[in-house]
Amino acid sequence: MPATPAWPPKSAPRLFVPGPLAEGAGVALDGPQAHYLGKVMRTGTGDAVILCDDLTGEWLATVEAVGKRDLGLRVERQLRRREAVPDFWLCPALLKKDRFDLVLEKATELGVAAIRPVLTRRCVADKLNAERARAIVTEAAEQCARTALPALAEPVRLDALLRDWPEGRTLFFADENGGEPAPRAFTAHPGPAALLVGPEGGFDDTERTAIRAHPAAVPIALGPRILRGETASIAALGLWMALCGDWV
Repeated sequence: MPATPAWPPKSAPRLFVPGPLAEGAGVALDGPQAHYLGKVMRTGTGDAVILCDDLTGEWLATVEAVGKRDLGLRVERQLRRREAVPDFWLCPALLKKDRFDLVLEKATELGVAAIRPVLTRRCVADKLNAERARAIVTEAAEQCARTALPALAEPVRLDALLRDWPEGRTLFFADENGGEPAPRAFTAHPGPAALLVGPEGGFDDTERTAIRAHPAAVPIALGPRILRGETASIAALGLWMALCGDWV
């Protein structure tokens, strides 16, 4: 006899929607999400959709009605509770739009708990489109099957970040001038932590001095080569997850 197909199928679309979700709840979608399900994914009545609410976790829903511009679903059952995310923040200096888009996407896929953009003297960009950034983060979370979205903060100036840094959280500083090898530093400082990465032109001397003087800062080296800001963020985050996060 042929095997019974898995339900829901692995190909079922995934979407984050406002919550909280609950068994038996109705969900009405319109706009881009309805267009995506109805026109792009060709979802029809009775098809499965995976919904996440960033509060309770992941739920199986089925399509009840498909309109021209809207779509109705019914929540069937919970598949997974909201995941426990390792307590690691990424504090990247703003980069040019396409490069910072990459940082947002890959940091989400790698499992970071929060993204706190930073403004420094050598930043080429000086603002962040919050709606666009949130869309990138949400789409990345949907693609990689996260059930928890990273907290996305408004950009802050470096001096404000340092001034308001929370007690008890290590601040790993990716310094192109060198520091403790990252693998050694990461394993030597367990617990809540964050990674600070500079812009295209790096930190200037005044900024570097201020960071190194901060009691929470631990300067680290990411190998013998000088990395772009987006490369440093992605590489260091992957390394931390492998040594101290949820890849272990």
